[in-house]
Amino acid sequence: MFYWFLKFLAIGPLLKLIFRPWAEGTENVPSEGAVILASNHLSYSDWLFMPLVIPRRVTFVAKAEYFESPGIKGWLQKKFFSGSGQVPIDRTSGSAAAGAIKTQLRLLSEGEVCGIYPEGTRSHDGRLYRGRTGVARLALEAGVPVIPVAVINTDVVAPPGKVFGKFARPGVRFGEPLDFKRYDGLQDDRYILRAITDEIMYEIMRLSGQEYVDLYAQDSKKRDRDAEREAAKVAAQAEADEVWEEIKPD
Repeated sequence: MFYWFLKFLAIGPLLKLIFRPWAEGTENVPSEGAVILASNHLSYSDWLFMPLVIPRRVTFVAKAEYFESPGIKGWLQKKFFSGSGQVPIDRTSGSAAAGAIKTQLRLLSEGEVCGIYPEGTRSHDGRLYRGRTGVARLALEAGVPVIPVAVINTDVVAPPGKVFGKFARPGVRFGEPLDFKRYDGLQDDRYILRAITDEIMYEIMRLSGQEYVDLYAQDSKKRDRDAEREAAKVAAQAEADEVWEEIKPD
């Protein structure tokens, strides 16, 4: 019940008062029963604003380290993440990805609402990137619908790399539920998983209005970092050449 204290008595009303978040399509989120909310990911604040506009608890999986730190600070951190709807990944599965799916399957079997970011990481440039197929596998194994979700303006409020950007009204759009029961039993078919994921990402793109890039966000970040490093090397060499031209003997 700490979550509801946090949401309604502490952070929730304050965020609503200051930012006045708006929402569309909230009627698409069922009042009960398991469902997956698959959202774009623009900012660390997404997991605060998206659950704020619907009455149901939305649970996300998080690194187990957030719940295992020692001391008073660790206890407060654990209470905060637990209270804000996050649960630790089950690491007995051998990998973080498998552990996340195992944890989410358990939550869905209990009728919970699970939030997931198919891109796997925040967008560094505001574009929408290729989704990873874990969301498709989760939907098929749990046998639950997927609701595409688009957060708007959260990257203005809290841009990547910054605690706060500038004031803006964040928004959340909930699409109509996507039912993938026609693919029952095909959760090990990678082509089916890709087709389902692409369908989900298309709906998120349609809701968000983002430019879509058929590339994983992590790969795009690496490519941009490599390009920046190469540009810095070229600039440094050009500067060195210019200095040499000034000081070299005639």
